[in-house]
Amino acid sequence: MQSITMVRGDPQPKPTVRWSVDGVESLLALPMNDLLRTAHETHRAHHDPNAVQLSTLLSIKTGGCPEDCGYCPQAARYHTNVVSEDLLPLDAVVTAAAAARAAGASRFCIGAAWRGPRDRDLEPVLAMVREVKALGLETCATLGMLKAGQAERLRDAGLDYYNHNLDTSPEFYGEVITTRDYRDRLDTLDRVRAAGMHVCCGGIVGMGESRRGRAGLIAQLANLDPYPESVPINSLVQVEGTPLHAQFGGVTAIDPIEFVRTIAAARITMPRAMVRLSAGRRELGDAAQVLCYFAGANSVFYGDKLLTTGNPDFDADRDLFERLGINAGIHAGLE
Repeated sequence: MQSITMVRGDPQPKPTVRWSVDGVESLLALPMNDLLRTAHETHRAHHDPNAVQLSTLLSIKTGGCPEDCGYCPQAARYHTNVVSEDLLPLDAVVTAAAAARAAGASRFCIGAAWRGPRDRDLEPVLAMVREVKALGLETCATLGMLKAGQAERLRDAGLDYYNHNLDTSPEFYGEVITTRDYRDRLDTLDRVRAAGMHVCCGGIVGMGESRRGRAGLIAQLANLDPYPESVPINSLVQVEGTPLHAQFGGVTAIDPIEFVRTIAAARITMPRAMVRLSAGRRELGDAAQVLCYFAGANSVFYGDKLLTTGNPDFDADRDLFERLGINAGIHAGLE
């Protein structure tokens, strides 16, 4: 098993040894109790084990995306129930952000179904970022690929995090997406880092990839220099009309235990990152979520909708956190 040497006081550690795909696959293959023990001990060493950070995600521009991501109901080429909508007005975004803060969220994320924003698209988004920041919330945006100079404009408006997922391993990527390549995604992450913003980057599991494919995704994330501060791990939500829906010859849902293994591997390989349970949390059920929190997940998307797919509602989450004795809304690192 490979290891990462940590330096106390360093806000974002770098691996002294890169994680190979073989190394991560070996983690995923450990007996479950051994894997969970290692993940939990890693988590407890770097984070409050009984705290979960809450983020809320709002779609500010829905549908009509020109890309062909096989999992996405917002792609214009697929016949789903998603209706294309124009950019939300500023006051609607501010109202939603204020409601999220009142419900306990500390980070507010906005997402737009673009291949990438045009400069004229960015102007109203910058106003949204400024207003959300003024509410005292951390700000995050996912707008697609960024061109030169756009990351700096978002930073100057007060954006704290930019989300751009790798989705899957480089080897499996072409099975899911053909309209942008892996290098495009890495280039956007490089622009975000160069602008001095935090990176939010993860992927989706359960898209038909093998365990080795999941290992490839985790290795790719862990070897980013530095690895992301936030790592959202999504379990595919199959949406009727998309190529990955089982009815259309798509894929079988991931085994929840395998999903927990993936969370554990993310925690071990990226010890200080916030590992976020994202899409598919409702489908996982309470028992699998509990194991995920033990394995090192310490952030969730909070609210009844994630862009266009369902999510546990506020009351269901509050009830689970109360039963577990989890302090939701505050993340207290130990270092």
